[in-house]
Amino acid sequence: MNILIMAASLRRDSYNKKLAAVIQNILKTQNHTVTELNFADFLAPFYNADEQDSKGIPQVVSQFAQKMLSHDALILISPEYNYSTPGILKNLIDWISRMRPMPFAKYPIMLASASPAMAGGNRGLLQTLTTLQAACGAYVFPSMFSLSQADKAFTANNQLQDPALVETLSKVLVEFSKFTSKTFVHDKLS
Repeated sequence: MNILIMAASLRRDSYNKKLAAVIQNILKTQNHTVTELNFADFLAPFYNADEQDSKGIPQVVSQFAQKMLSHDALILISPEYNYSTPGILKNLIDWISRMRPMPFAKYPIMLASASPAMAGGNRGLLQTLTTLQAACGAYVFPSMFSLSQADKAFTANNQLQDPALVETLSKVLVEFSKFTSKTFVHDKLS
């Protein structure tokens, strides 16, 4: 399976980027092809309908959508900002939601997060899930992965310290693979 992975963070030492790297390594051991994107490469201007009417969809948004649809699924690792979706991610989703056909429609997405807080960023994922699923028609995998106390979770070489967490995450990724390959087929942009 061809899986796209992206951490919705701009911070250099982001816990979510570290989690993305861990997920990428696990997926490779499960014989998946993985492409990791840098969110900074897909920063779009703030969504504005006047901007869309006069200039159309920004090129970086179209590029992200095309990259996404050239893969079987997306794993999105997102920080939680004030119990919600980070503005940079919400802005990208808002732009993509204006494209026709809708790139997110029937597209398999897994959400994950990492946070020093005990909730592990889960509250933000719930907001992101609502937008992707209810507004955009994405097939969001029901088992999200939230890493709490992320400031203490990684080794010096950015691996997860707790073998039980690695096992749990590995099982979630196997289930996401089954969810994607056996249940849903999504249309791809031409």
